[in-house]
Parts: sequence; structure tokens; C-alpha cells
Amino acid sequence: MIWNPTKECMSREQMRELQGKRLHKIVEYVYHNVPFYRNKLQEMDLSPADIRTIDDIVKLPFTTKKDLRDNYPFGLQAAPQSEIIRIHASSGTTGNPTIVGYTRKDISIWSECMARSLTSFGVTRNDIFSVSYGYGLFTGGLGAHNGVETIGASVVPASTGNTEKHARLIRDLGITGIACTPSYALYLAETMDKLGISKDQIKLRVGAFGAEPWTENMRTEIQNRLGLKGFNIYGLSEIMGPSVSYECEEQNGSHINEDHFFPEIIDPVTLEPLEPGQTGELVFTTLTKEGMPVIRYRTRDLCSLIPGECPCGRTNVRMSAIQGRTDDMLIIRGINVFPSQVESVVLTMEEFAPVYMLIVDRVNNLDTLMVQVELRPDYFNATLDTPAAISELEKRFADKLRSVLSISAKVQIKAPGTIERSEGKSKHVIDKRQLF
Repeated sequence: MIWNPTKECMSREQMRELQGKRLHKIVEYVYHNVPFYRNKLQEMDLSPADIRTIDDIVKLPFTTKKDLRDNYPFGLQAAPQSEIIRIHASSGTTGNPTIVGYTRKDISIWSECMARSLTSFGVTRNDIFSVSYGYGLFTGGLGAHNGVETIGASVVPASTGNTEKHARLIRDLGITGIACTPSYALYLAETMDKLGISKDQIKLRVGAFGAEPWTENMRTEIQNRLGLKGFNIYGLSEIMGPSVSYECEEQNGSHINEDHFFPEIIDPVTLEPLEPGQTGELVFTTLTKEGMPVIRYRTRDLCSLIPGECPCGRTNVRMSAIQGRTDDMLIIRGINVFPSQVESVVLTMEEFAPVYMLIVDRVNNLDTLMVQVELRPDYFNATLDTPAAISELEKRFADKLRSVLSISAKVQIKAPGTIERSEGKSKHVIDKRQLF
């Protein structure tokens, strides 16, 4: 099934012509509405008139996460505030989130893209679909929710939390589809086992999984334990949210909604474009977004583009699975976490030396985070001479971390000199998960 054959099966010539027209229009739009982009273009002696075809995109400047952070909160917003009907946010490297505003048209386009994704997974208006991404500032919950309603299926806004109740609802309501992180899907399967709910008692057949890396082995285990077929869905709030790209029944790469999001693959060192099939850093330009358009946004995700028509009939270019990152960002339970965020908290507490370690693991199919931090020598065996004092400090540190990271972390306070040092580049992360 294809939701929008006109756009998803467009010839390459027609698509590139459409992309060229939309690129010119969006460059003109940001030039007149976003001082950041106007200044950038003027520094490069460029005007919107210089951008006529999609091939001209290489003339334009890149946008980075730092640019979003430096323009917090609304510096990159193009639409007037009176036109913004929703605001989402993702985590930032220094505690400031990335603020993304959406106009009514943006939400409509996002819902359309999500409907394309769900339709490619086989979801129809006859399905009962549980959205088990987090609702709120995170884009996953409401993004998937709108797509399910656009198709006309019944949405169950389960979110995350009471997994036992959710498991019973899957059985009792005859829920046929679910959107969540792959690690939560496995946790849900374990919960069902504990409750004595077998896959023969449920009707799940489709899973839309994203927001964190996952492997083919995880896909196989999820499918076997829940009796469904699992599909990958990709997105990031800076571009839109879930449904920037999506797998089809062929499961050979994810189709990009490239009438709205133009992809490039660049060498992360030289910043030069790479040929189709070569692995490099994924870059996106939003071609239709009104609230906060971005030009050549460097995602830091490493992948390749797969050209050619897919056997499913769609002609939109596909992207491979994400093969890594060009920065030190971690994805833990669907949340972006940077070591620098932890460092920013450590430096606010006089008891701690600027020596810390993040240990990421996966226990019972759920991501865990432990933060180890060293005490300064003058605090060791001095003011922290009782278990109660150490416990109070651990709680204070954990509370501050949660307010910055948006997820909870286990804290372990270490004696001075006990966290391993590196003679070369400092190492702050031990990731024990088997992601690739």
C-alpha cells in the first residue's frame, strides 16, 4: 500500500524539478525571515536568486547543532509567533534544549509523512494502534499519534509508564499495531511473559520502531516474541520528528520523504558531497517547513544513500541504517545525551573534581546509565564521613543530572584518583551495549 503515490512514486526528473522550486522558495523565505541565514548568505555573497535548481544546494552554508544552541530559543524561527501552534524541544549539549516551533501547515505535512510511513508498514483504518513513545516535548508521541489519526485508525495514546496495564490493553483491546523504541518493545515482551500473556493471545502484527539504534538481531527477537513485523522509522526534531524516512515491506533501507526533506551525504572532514552508496554524514534541508526551516543541517549520523526504484514501487531515495555518529552523542532510551551535559553539572558542584565516566549498558532490554564522578581530595574523608552524607550528595547530583538530561541516571561517587585516566584524548564513555 502507498499513501501518496503521486509524491512517493514520482519520477526522478519530476522530483528534482519539484525540489529545485521548493529549495529556491525556502531560501528566499529564510533570507527575509531569519537574520542568521540572511547574514550567512550575505557573507558568502549569495542571494536567493542564485539558488534556482536543486544542484545549487552545494552553494549554501551548513547549519550545525551549535548554531541551534547559539540561537536559543527562537533565533532560527522563521514564522511569527502568532503562527506557531506547537513547540517541541530536544536535548542540547549544555542543558539548553533545541526549541522547534511548528505552524499548522508543518503539523499537516508531518501528519502526512507519518501516514506515508504507517501505510508502508501495512497499517490501515481498520487497525487499533498503540503509540508508546513518550508524549510531551519529545516529538515521538504526538508525531506518531497524528499520523495514526490521519490514516483513520484507532489510536491508543499509551505513552510510557504503566507497562503491565499496557500489556493487558494490548490483549483486551485487540491492539494490532504499536509505535515505540525497540528496547521498550522487548521490555513489553518480558512484561507479557511475567503476566502470562502469550503472543497467541494478542493481535499485534505491525511495529514502528525508532528513536534509538537497533540491530537485525533485535528485530528478529522482537518479531518472534510479539508475533509482529517490525519496521524502522527515522526522524529528528530539528528536521521534523519521526517519519523523515521509513522502511517499506522490502526492508532494504528507509525511504526518505524527499519532497519535504532533501538529503545529502558529505565527507565529515572535507564537507564535500559523496557519491550515492558511499558512507558519510547525513545532511538534511527542509524544503517546506515554515516554523523553523533548516538549511543543510548536519545530523552527525553516518549512513549512505541507496538510489534506484524499490521493488515496492516507491522511487524516493532510501537511506541505509545509521552506522554510527561523528560526535560523542549517545542515544539512551530515545533521549540524546552528551558527555558535556554531565560535565556541566559536575562543574557546578564544588565537591567534585572534573573527572567523570558515563557507563551505558542494556539490562533486561532497557538502556541504563551510570555516572561515576570523583570527589575532590579535600572533601574525601572530611565532610563526607558518613554513609548518610554520601547518600545525600549522590541524590543531589542525581537530581541535577535528571533536570539536565531528562532521564534518570544511577550515580556512583568515587574516591580521588580511582577513575581511569587516559594518556591521549580523554575518555568519558563506556558503552557496553551491542548496537551494531
